[in-house]
Amino acid sequence: MKLLEEINNCRLCQKQFGYEPRPVVQGTKTARILIAGQAPSLSVHKTGKPFDDASGKRLRMWLGVDEAQFYDPSLFAIVPMAFCYPGKGKSGDNPPPKICAQTWREKVLREFIDVELTILIGQYAQSYHLDDFNNVTKSTQQWSTYLPSKIAIPHPSPRNFHWLKSNPWFETDAIPALKKRVETIINN
Repeated sequence: MKLLEEINNCRLCQKQFGYEPRPVVQGTKTARILIAGQAPSLSVHKTGKPFDDASGKRLRMWLGVDEAQFYDPSLFAIVPMAFCYPGKGKSGDNPPPKICAQTWREKVLREFIDVELTILIGQYAQSYHLDDFNNVTKSTQQWSTYLPSKIAIPHPSPRNFHWLKSNPWFETDAIPALKKRVETIINN
């Protein structure tokens, strides 16, 4: 896609970051599942491969897919709220710079014409895509109300261990439904 080439050449945040931006995005026009995350991690920044870190390993487990399926751009479009690593903050990575979504989000979402499921990972994607967003826990608790076209999930980061421990229903109820929906889309 021409637009993804433009995104890969984007340098809007270069001065802000103080390092060479490396936009990370994946997909083809006919991708059937869209993953809307936050922004690439430092590991992903280094490899240029989306979710090439511990978060990605957990996410693939939650989705019930292997690496070959996950990195198939005709199945999965991976379109974070910001395409580049935003740098380190006080407690984790900095938030995605707003200029990225303001510049690219609507344009890139229009490119994916066959998306059957949008997976909204974390507060930045959920607040952008959900009209009723309040916080990640509430959106994630309402996972079944958004299906079959969307689902809200927490970030799969190892840093979310305490959230997952405090919300065991997510892995017992939401994850099986998510896996089933993904399997149905992939197998049709």
